[in-house]
Amino acid sequence: MSAIERVRRFPVDALEYTNILLTTDDAVIGATPKEVVWTHRETTLYRYRSSNRRYRVPVLLVFALINRPDIFDLRPGSSLVEYLLEEGFDVFLVDWGYPDEEDAEMGLDEFVLDELDWAVRETLRAAGAEELTLMGWCIGATLCAMYCGLERDGARGGRAPVKNLVELTMPIDGRESTYAKWVGDADFDVEEVAELWGTVPGGAIDIANKMLKPVTNFWSTYRRLWDNVQDGTARRDAYQTMAKWVGDNPPFPGQAWAQWIELMYRDAGLLRGRVRLRDRQVDLRRIDQSVLVITAGADHIAPPPGTMPFFDLISSEDVEHFARPGGHIGLVAGSAARKELWPEISEWLAARSEPRD
Repeated sequence: MSAIERVRRFPVDALEYTNILLTTDDAVIGATPKEVVWTHRETTLYRYRSSNRRYRVPVLLVFALINRPDIFDLRPGSSLVEYLLEEGFDVFLVDWGYPDEEDAEMGLDEFVLDELDWAVRETLRAAGAEELTLMGWCIGATLCAMYCGLERDGARGGRAPVKNLVELTMPIDGRESTYAKWVGDADFDVEEVAELWGTVPGGAIDIANKMLKPVTNFWSTYRRLWDNVQDGTARRDAYQTMAKWVGDNPPFPGQAWAQWIELMYRDAGLLRGRVRLRDRQVDLRRIDQSVLVITAGADHIAPPPGTMPFFDLISSEDVEHFARPGGHIGLVAGSAARKELWPEISEWLAARSEPRD
């Protein structure tokens, strides 16, 4: 397009650009039909409707304590949930909700020992299964690893009722990350911050995340949209659904936030078996499930070097690692994921999920 044509089209393009930005909140995300299975406090367990359940082992999706789990179900055609349903899996999702001041004292203990444990129990009950697949993403992946590494007793010989563990861009040791430079110093009093705020505002965490790549987040994203509008290639649905998801930031319960900073960016307690939840040890050597770990080469939130120690700790014999290019979110939710990564995940799961008769 010539410079003269760009100038001529400028008013129309500016109107379209502004309209896309101003109507982003109208975008529909998380639209795949689902039903409530169980609720407790702010947490809700959903089961997605399907008449095509071909595997006995259900899949429970677990996202981080920041942002919303709708990223698993962003929009039709770009929904991992939709894809897994098409492939015949029985899909559940745990939604942490929007914690408020009453939830400020919720720690990782409550999220792992109560909310996640009960979500697993209710998933198995609803599906009529004895074991499930846990698929965690970001902090959700770490919580899933902690759940599987938890000290326990009972009829199962101390083993979690998990057959397969799928970990998407999972942080295990964040001491060398950019985050650690901000919050890793002992002079940064996480307990004082948690007490001051009660629940850490999601907007504050969002700004911190964006400051890891400030040019990209505060300039390049909008410049790219403008260029696409001018070229006639802008996809309103793609931009708006992702932008709406990025901007939806639930508060982080202060106690859980303080514990997370300590174990991830200071103590690296998961590497040493020093993490205890209500006096129950979390030891990743207890993990003996079939394990799939997916890392993203350009991940600035959970860089691959912070994930790799996981492989030296677990006891699993069936372990695979998909090291792929891409970013923390785009790897799994980007435009290429449906053709490139999702089929690989589905194939891996299908081989380990017991087809129905």
